[in-house]
Amino acid sequence: MHEFRLLDRIRLVDKENSRKAGKDPLKMIQSVLGHIQRILNTRQGNVLIAQDYGIPDFTNYENNKAEAGKNIERAIRKTLEKYEPRLTSIHVTSFTDDDEGLTLSFQIQATLVTQNHTLVTFESVVDSGGRVRIKQ
Repeated sequence: MHEFRLLDRIRLVDKENSRKAGKDPLKMIQSVLGHIQRILNTRQGNVLIAQDYGIPDFTNYENNKAEAGKNIERAIRKTLEKYEPRLTSIHVTSFTDDDEGLTLSFQIQATLVTQNHTLVTFESVVDSGGRVRIKQ
């Protein structure tokens, strides 16, 4: 592969990876999961080349959990629509758990852009420090 120019090698790698991901949707789901994790743990304004990459700081939202949940749902959906092109038809739902105190949970449902248009669901929890944990 060293006989190709750098841009040619990048194109070849991209083609090989997209073919492999198409054959193994679990690898694609894990890749999407990792990218969502990075997006949700990045605060807007911290990425110099894309000031709107990431989500707003949750600690700045009002004390009303229901209202804050709706605002955060909207922010997550808009960010994923823009920065995760492998997902379409994104729906974000927030859940509050009174037993957990300052914890807010979200469910992200979307269609993974594959040959079969796989429906995926991710569960996420935002802790009192604003850190987001996500799992499938």
